[in-house]
Amino acid sequence: MARAIGDLVAEAEAEADDALELRKSWNVAPTSDVPIVLERLVDDEVVRQVHVATWGLVPIWAKDPSVGVRAFNARSETVLEKPTFRSAIKARRCAIPVEGYYEWKKSGAGKTASKRPYFVHPEGGSLIFFAGIYEWWKDPSKTEDDPERWLLSCSILTMASPDETGESTVLDELHGLHDRLPIPLDRETMSEWLNPGDREAAPLVEQVRSEAYEVAGGWSLREVGSAVGNVRNNGPELIEPVQNLFAE
Repeated sequence: MARAIGDLVAEAEAEADDALELRKSWNVAPTSDVPIVLERLVDDEVVRQVHVATWGLVPIWAKDPSVGVRAFNARSETVLEKPTFRSAIKARRCAIPVEGYYEWKKSGAGKTASKRPYFVHPEGGSLIFFAGIYEWWKDPSKTEDDPERWLLSCSILTMASPDETGESTVLDELHGLHDRLPIPLDRETMSEWLNPGDREAAPLVEQVRSEAYEVAGGWSLREVGSAVGNVRNNGPELIEPVQNLFAE
């Protein structure tokens, strides 16, 4: 996410603390800080807010935050049953905004197989809002007056990629790119997804799954350079089309 915090707040139709800081990044890895959009009840009114969370959900019962290393994605097919996610999906749903994401496409087979990275992004430069869940974890090693005793973390819901249609659409490209798809939210459905409080989560999960392919149909893919494979590389050149990187 390289969008300015003010632009993110405006597009999410949310508010943010004046002290909120969001470091620009073109190569976000699990356990990094990411922005999330959530809704909370403040004085009996629903308020939409932008926060910064660690990507990799740490459930409230975890002994330490290392659990989050394995929980950056949540499979939508099992999110209601998995102990790590089942509490958050009921009452702590969020949207995770991104300008795009990388996937590696495999070509060939066996020892000659190779992988090429692609940048998946919306046409027109708008943001993708992925369906997510979040959790607050209290560090037992820190005192009550320590401002860092609470850790905010999140996960992105995923589903099976679209089936191949043979019509050379974006969905066909996504089918050939990876077998899993991070679930994007329709803007109208996002309001329902973010609605705070305990509620029946199963219908919400099915709703966002049913609309995901239609939203993803407005995306575009472009091949980018292999430098994205190293998280130490971080700059706007990472999302440049691969042919531009070698142009004179």
